Amino acid sequence: MRKTLINLLFLSLAAIAAPQSYAQARPAAGSIELKNIAEVEVEVQAADGKVEKKRGPVQKAIPGTVVFYTSTFRNISAKPAGNIVINNPIPANTTLVAASAYGENMDIGYSADGGKSWASADKLKVKGADGKERAAALSEITHIRWTVRGKLAPGKHDEAGFRVVVN
Repeated sequence: MRKTLINLLFLSLAAIAAPQSYAQARPAAGSIELKNIAEVEVEVQAADGKVEKKRGPVQKAIPGTVVFYTSTFRNISAKPAGNIVINNPIPANTTLVAASAYGENMDIGYSADGGKSWASADKLKVKGADGKERAAALSEITHIRWTVRGKLAPGKHDEAGFRVVVN
């Protein structure tokens, strides 16, 4: 079975401004198309006067701003793509929002050591200052990993995402 690995790197929020994103794909040549976006919610007034929340590109992200990261991927080959894995670092100067990672038909893992080891959020451990193992805090999570269950059919797409708060 061919292993498809997509390493998705969202670079730090430079000076708490709009993030840059970098995607590095290592699937079979031309099999997966990947798009990354970082957005914030803004309030806009509709024609009927109601205020609605809509997402738009990050222009400025000051402390307290919630940023939505979404990775959309599509199988552009003629064959099903299997073993798709997406790794996202948590951007510097941000904290993951609890229970915000999503992805349908995907197993979600977390890392607090730069992506060296993975566990579910409730089982993620770190060593405290006293050398004893304890549960990792949200602020200590460094990466999120999605593993797609099964294969992605030709022409089909899916998405995974998470939210952070700017520190």
